[in-house]
Amino acid sequence: MTNYDEIDFAPIQALTDDEVVTYSPVRDIRLASGKVLALITLDNGRDHTRPNTLGPATLTELGETLAGLRARAASGEIDAVGITGKQYILAAGADLSDISKVGSKDNARLIAQLGHKVLGSLGELGVPSFAFVNGLALGGGLEIALNSTYRTVDASAAAVALPEVFLGIIPGWGGAYLLPNLIGIENALEVVISNPLKQNRMLKPQQAFDYGIFDAIFPAANYLENSLAWADAVLTGATKVERRNEPGKIERLTKWPIAIKMARGMLESKIGTVPKSPYAALELLDNARGGTKAEGFAREDEALAELVTGDQFAASMYAFDLVQKRAKRPVGAPDKALAKKVTKVGIIGAGLMASQFALLFVRKLQVPVLITDLDQERVDKGVAYIHDEIGKLEAKGRLDADTANKLRSLVTGTTDKSLYADADFVIEAVFEEVGVKQQVFGEIEKIVAEDAILATNTSSLSVEEIGAKLAHPERLVGFHFFNPVAVMPLIEIVKTPATTDAALSTAFMVAKGLGKNAVLTADAPGFVVNRLLAKVMGEAARAVYEGTPLVEVEKAFAPLGLPMGPFQLIDLVGWKVAAHVQDTMVHAFPDRFYANENFHALAELEQVVEKDKGGRVVGWTKSAEKALKGAVGKNPASASTILGRVQDGLAQEIRIMLDEGVVPEVEDIDLCLILGAGWPFIDGGASPYLDREGASERVFGSTFHTPPIRGIAHS
Repeated sequence: MTNYDEIDFAPIQALTDDEVVTYSPVRDIRLASGKVLALITLDNGRDHTRPNTLGPATLTELGETLAGLRARAASGEIDAVGITGKQYILAAGADLSDISKVGSKDNARLIAQLGHKVLGSLGELGVPSFAFVNGLALGGGLEIALNSTYRTVDASAAAVALPEVFLGIIPGWGGAYLLPNLIGIENALEVVISNPLKQNRMLKPQQAFDYGIFDAIFPAANYLENSLAWADAVLTGATKVERRNEPGKIERLTKWPIAIKMARGMLESKIGTVPKSPYAALELLDNARGGTKAEGFAREDEALAELVTGDQFAASMYAFDLVQKRAKRPVGAPDKALAKKVTKVGIIGAGLMASQFALLFVRKLQVPVLITDLDQERVDKGVAYIHDEIGKLEAKGRLDADTANKLRSLVTGTTDKSLYADADFVIEAVFEEVGVKQQVFGEIEKIVAEDAILATNTSSLSVEEIGAKLAHPERLVGFHFFNPVAVMPLIEIVKTPATTDAALSTAFMVAKGLGKNAVLTADAPGFVVNRLLAKVMGEAARAVYEGTPLVEVEKAFAPLGLPMGPFQLIDLVGWKVAAHVQDTMVHAFPDRFYANENFHALAELEQVVEKDKGGRVVGWTKSAEKALKGAVGKNPASASTILGRVQDGLAQEIRIMLDEGVVPEVEDIDLCLILGAGWPFIDGGASPYLDREGASERVFGSTFHTPPIRGIAHS
């Protein structure tokens, strides 16, 4: 058994040089009953934009504070200890900037052990401890609460979560043991594994309370006063804390192992077996069913030490930095002062994509949105769809009645294009064909103001060619969304040689207003995401037409760690769209991209592949098998051959894109793949993965990153 008091933590104190220390001052509060509660307020002295974090220096100071309070409790000076945070924030977890510099597996273990020693002492003070979660509580912040005897939460707290699995690690300061023993295994699986894998979903305070994580929830107005009064009532016995899932009430013999087994099957189906952290977390949750707290903590120490020093965590930290920092300051975006104020948006088209655009624009910008189409029936159908979607949001409580009515009134549809006259930003969502797009922009340009911005949502066509017949091609930008429009966070903003800084700046400001991350790309075939996905899809198609069974091709792609196999992805984006993108890429670069004429025959079918309940592709439909007859060769490729082709093809294409200046730096390519294609954090996008796998070295004799982004165990 680990005795944390006997461990020398000196080796990790050297990591504190750059740490923004969160201090733990204490004040005594005499409660109404006369009892005394010593209240710790975690505060790093910065405003809410720099949350409290828990690095080695912070933990050491908190440990000393708690040791002093334990002594005071023993002498009878205090009756309870409370811990809360500065305004809006308890703590945003470990200081990950320091964790990434740990230097060795032994040091990583020491960080886990220091967290366990300090936070674990919250339950061993000799008097009850109360966590007053007054705001954001992520990772170690939530684990402060879990280690306390009782917990309350502010109903307005920004978020509550254990997001570690999202970053390639596990809750390592008690969360993986304490949570399932507090709220039961099903809820714990949701919080520890499912939510992080759903784009890092967080809990609202009410949800966390409903799960049983907190004993009480109070409104923001008098949160601390109410929490202190509640704590007093608990101390005097006036309030008895009832928990649905007290240790004696949690069913462990049957329900627990069944839930673990189901979760494992779900993980294997949804994400494959490449990501390590979800399975490490699953193992910890499974083992939390029995044994002591000390044993649970020791297991967390080892799991965290293993993961923190691995490649997947290093890549995850690189990806996290891209999404948190680079995405918020787009490279190459002109001065925002040049942007035109957008007071009305025009959308050419009224089909599904156009309607999704309209819904997003009206919700986020709250300005008039006009849609047009060839006939009134299509227009009416588009407007009805938008109104219906607003109604669904209202029914779910995500919009109040006044806002819903306001949004409906802002959306109008017509066949009369003259009503675009006062639109500042007009985007097309018409058929993916250059001539069609040229025609609609030619009509609109004669109507709109001279400084109105025109945007095309083309996925792979030349923006410059689309604007070739315009009198003012300088105001045209590419504004490429990804499907589903409301969910995918990326917009590729495409600059042609003619595009002005004012048009670009407006596009970036509109993207920001829509809550999207924008990346600047040159006007090159497929831009970034579709160009590289075309490489992936093309190699999958090549293997099939050589004679490799469909399921074997899907399996060959598993080591990439992508959220779905290539044919599952094609089925999602649409076979016609995929066939069109492949044609575009092969036309542009016939020596580097693969397409097969038979692809269009498949695209005409109603259904091409069969899928299991988890959405994984399990075979062709009978009609697809018929369409493939005679088109498939008899030279199946091995899994290693297919994977090698994909890796080397991606490395080659990314190197060429950088040499051509499609984007400023390789970080922008990785950012596009993470945000636009769901490329996993554990890969860090594509480039760190290709460096690690040796593809970069094989293709161009070097690496994208110097040194390559690798875990401590391999560096």
